[in-house]
Amino acid sequence: MPTVSAPADAREEGVTTHGRDGVPATIVVPTLGRESLSRLLEVLAGELPDGMVSVLVVDDRRTGTVPIRVPDDLRVRVLSSGGRGPAAARNVGWRTSRTPWVVFLDDDVVPTTGWFTALQHDLCDAPVDVVAIQGRIVVPLPGDRRPTDWERNTAGLEKARWITADLAVRREALSRVGGFDERFRRAYREDADLALRLREHGGLLVSGIRLTEHPVRDAGPWVSLRAQAGNADDQLMRRLHGRDWRARAQVPRGCFHRHATVVITASATALAGLARRRRTAITAGATTMLGIAQLAVSRIGPGPRTPREVGRMLITSPLLPFAAVAHGVRGRWRHRNARDWTGVPELVLFDRDGTLIEDLPYNGDPDRVRVVPGAADALASLRTAGIRVGVITNQSGIGRGLITEDDARRVNDRTARLLGPFDVVAMCCHTPDDRCECRKPRPGLVHRACEVVGIPPNRTAVIGDIESDVEAAERAGARGVLVPNERTDAREVDRACRRADDLAAAVRMLLDGSTPLDFTNHRAEQEGP
Repeated sequence: MPTVSAPADAREEGVTTHGRDGVPATIVVPTLGRESLSRLLEVLAGELPDGMVSVLVVDDRRTGTVPIRVPDDLRVRVLSSGGRGPAAARNVGWRTSRTPWVVFLDDDVVPTTGWFTALQHDLCDAPVDVVAIQGRIVVPLPGDRRPTDWERNTAGLEKARWITADLAVRREALSRVGGFDERFRRAYREDADLALRLREHGGLLVSGIRLTEHPVRDAGPWVSLRAQAGNADDQLMRRLHGRDWRARAQVPRGCFHRHATVVITASATALAGLARRRRTAITAGATTMLGIAQLAVSRIGPGPRTPREVGRMLITSPLLPFAAVAHGVRGRWRHRNARDWTGVPELVLFDRDGTLIEDLPYNGDPDRVRVVPGAADALASLRTAGIRVGVITNQSGIGRGLITEDDARRVNDRTARLLGPFDVVAMCCHTPDDRCECRKPRPGLVHRACEVVGIPPNRTAVIGDIESDVEAAERAGARGVLVPNERTDAREVDRACRRADDLAAAVRMLLDGSTPLDFTNHRAEQEGP
């Protein structure tokens, strides 16, 4: 059997305890540090039973910002996703969790009284084929006047399906589809994309009984123009899911075609003017003005019609079609070659000698440990993404009597002190003559490490500097990446189906969830654990 260690603090991170009759779930809140987060956490502190549920707040701001403040009476852990967008932030949250259910809440919602009890009811009553349960969203609107254009847009969330304002998803289902597609960098369409992929894998999505308020936040006078950036995400949805994605995702038809008509007629007006075709220019110009007027009337009519609101609509309506088309064209070009999202590994195992630290044969002296350049940054990138990391290492020097097992452990401890804690360290102490199942290229070390961490091999990657590291991964059902050094046999480099010049490049490959690595369907070749 291999020697395996897993630090207690690494194993327990993100664990959510629960009552005897409760369903374990982790609450994940991505945030940009808005003031509304404090209100949400205060409500959760009053809703959640003491010591029963933990909350993971994922700070999606870039570094150097003011730390997130959390209530003293709420079990909250603050993570960071490095400003990569809400999809990536949610992925960091659920990968860090250990519970079968993950509940996503936006940082600007307010759970109503009894929310936790209703959540437990939703989860307890969920059949095994139900993979996601949406909370009911209520948008409070002013009672003394008509809602503004922005308030009406926000109120549309009440009828939206599968939005992440309050969405509980089975962790296993998230793992199966690779989580959220991180190419959706805005809080837009990443929920519809996830819903379609969950359905494609045979899961059912239903509505629950819990109730959550989504107040209208003040977004400024130009919010309607900023919102047009979503047209780029619509193009990614079309590329990934086909032209009928709106019908299948239950998303209302947008106004892009009307906006495109305005842009086309405006362009025709300009071209006809340059060509001195007066009649054509007048006709096209009139059509353009009519389209803009219809858009303005449709936005002003249902609203409060105050001078401020009417002024905003008159200023932004002529600009909306051009902003929408510009973003749509940008998205179509940017995502023209987009592949299906298959996710990233949830666990990355590293060979030790020659990959993370310099290869000194049969070294049992921790003072001689030297970190390979780039190893610390590579591990930091994975940890920031919520991916667990471990070490699998052959140490035949123990079996040969050249070093002791304690010597090897001290080297492992020194490596962890220099590079940060590992979720698991698995070590084979046998010699090649022992013909054990754990020595690489056999898959035993990979299987054992995955078992300890609780992540299946098909959601795991292995990075090493020789062919046996990669072969052990493939035999176990994981993905292997070769990072050769000066001691790597050139023939092994030529045979490697996946290789990278250095650790940074290997990690970038693993973090690109649209590469052909496919961590959703890969299985072992396989010899068994």
